[in-house]
Amino acid sequence: MAKKVKNTIRPLDDRVVVRPLEAEAVSAGGIVLPDTAKEKPQRGEIVATGPGRLLDSGDRGGLSVKVGDQVFYGKYAGTEVKVEGEEFKIMRETDILGILS
Repeated sequence: MAKKVKNTIRPLDDRVVVRPLEAEAVSAGGIVLPDTAKEKPQRGEIVATGPGRLLDSGDRGGLSVKVGDQVFYGKYAGTEVKVEGEEFKIMRETDILGILS
């Protein structure tokens, strides 16, 4: 069954809701970066998942990710949405590049 974010977002099929993690505020060399110099975050935490893609047989295909996984995704992947003042990304499971273990 799909898990919900504050009972407001219920992703469909193979989509997931990701809470982007904050971009680094300090560079590797110790330089403090202003907001305009920060890159878009490409890492986040899965907060909700859909039930899986509907297969030709009528069954649902399982997802490779679960709620709580930290994942890497493409810089421009997914759709940004704002719910109750908090930003999320809704994307397909195929937009996820990897799981941080």
